[in-house]
Amino acid sequence: MARQHPEEPTLAERTLEEVKAMGRQGADHPSTRPVLTGAVIGAIAGGLLPAVSWPVGLFAGAAIALFGRVKR
Repeated sequence: MARQHPEEPTLAERTLEEVKAMGRQGADHPSTRPVLTGAVIGAIAGGLLPAVSWPVGLFAGAAIALFGRVKR
């Protein structure tokens, strides 16, 4: 998928910037709490599902929450 405006950052660039900002600001960043909540929910779901382990669920939950925040 081609970018329409060269000055617009890609989804990967926006995600990387969001992660960097979360690292700098810690709990004060507005995305930190939703991403941590997604990670906890994913870890619980991963622990309950027989085909997925809790670390995979934790990563998937955090990733889903992060991409949901960045995509808006």
